[in-house]
Amino acid sequence: MTFSVAVAGASGYGGGELLRLLATHPEFEVRTVTAHSQAGERLRSVHPHLASYGDLVLEQTTPEVLAGHDVVFLALPHGKSGALTEALPADTLVIDAGADHRLEREQDWTDYYPGDWAGTWTYGMPELILEDGGKQRRNLTDTRRIAVPGCNATAVTLALAPALRAGIIGTDDISTVLAVGPSGAGKKASVSMLASELLGNAAPYNAFGGHRHNPEIRQNLRNASGKDVRLSFSPVLVPMARGILATSTASIAEGVDLAKVREVFEDAYGDETFIELMEDGAYPRTADVNGSNRTQIAFGIDERAGRLIVISALDNLGKGTAGAAIQSANIALGIEESHSLPINGVAP
Repeated sequence: MTFSVAVAGASGYGGGELLRLLATHPEFEVRTVTAHSQAGERLRSVHPHLASYGDLVLEQTTPEVLAGHDVVFLALPHGKSGALTEALPADTLVIDAGADHRLEREQDWTDYYPGDWAGTWTYGMPELILEDGGKQRRNLTDTRRIAVPGCNATAVTLALAPALRAGIIGTDDISTVLAVGPSGAGKKASVSMLASELLGNAAPYNAFGGHRHNPEIRQNLRNASGKDVRLSFSPVLVPMARGILATSTASIAEGVDLAKVREVFEDAYGDETFIELMEDGAYPRTADVNGSNRTQIAFGIDERAGRLIVISALDNLGKGTAGAAIQSANIALGIEESHSLPINGVAP
C-alpha cells in the first residue's frame, strides 16, 4: 500500500531533511509540499540537493491544501500547528515536528512559550522507557496524532531515562551541557547565526534555565521514573552545521559500579536498532551519527565526584527531528519501523 504524504514547512531545514529521508521510503509518496513566504517557488530552488523531487512546487500552507493526504508532516515554527491541525480530518495521520503538542501540563507551556496551549498528542520517542518498564513505542500504535520530541530533549532523555528508572542516580542534582549545531534553530535570518558570528566561537544560549526543551526533558524523565527531577540544562552553539553532543551527569547511588550501569542500559536499549551503546572508554562523536537516525551513548563513573556521566550524540535534524517523525509514523501505520531511516552516518 502507498500512503500519500504532504510536508508543511518544507522550505526549512527540518522540512528538507524530512523530504530527503522520505524520498527513499517504499510506502510513502510525497505529493504536496508547502511553505509560507516561499510558496510558489520550485522546491529545488530552495533545496537544490533534493534532486529526485523534480519540478515540485511549494504551495501555501492551508488546511485545504493539506487535506486529502493520508499522512501530513508539519515542520512549522512553534505556535503555528495548533489551529491548522484542528481543521484536518481525524483519520489523517498528522506528525508535528514543532513544540505545540509535546507538553502534558498547560502550566509548562505557559511558563516557556507564548500563545495558547494546544493540548497533548502521542509523544514520538519510541525508545523512551516508561516507569512500568514498557516503551513509548506501544503508545504510537494506531494513533493519528504524534508530537515529535525536541532534538535536545531527545539527546538528554535517552541518556538519562534508563538510569533514573533503575534508581541508580539521584533526581535532585542533574546537570547537562550540550554542544549544538545552529541548524536546530531553523532557517530564519538571525545575526547570531551568521558564519562570522559562529566560526571560531562557542556561544551559550538560554543557559539559565530558560530553554524551551527544559520542561519537556523533565516531563520525559518523570514519565520514566515516576519522580520529579531537578535539572540544570545548558546548551551551547558551536560551529558545526548539525549535530548534538550532550554531556549529562547526576549523583550515583551507593554501591553502583560500571558493570551495573551497563546492565541497566543494555536492558533498556540492547535490542534497539537506532541506539548504539559504546564500549567502555569510547566516546560518541557527532560526525559519526550525522545523516543517520542513530544515537550513540557512552557512560562512565567519576569516582571522586560520585557522579555518573552519560554522553550522547545524535543528528539534530535526523534522529532529533525528521528521523523521529518518520520512525513514529511507520509505527503508527503498522509498517516496518526502520523504513527509509539510515543507520550509517555521512563522513567526512
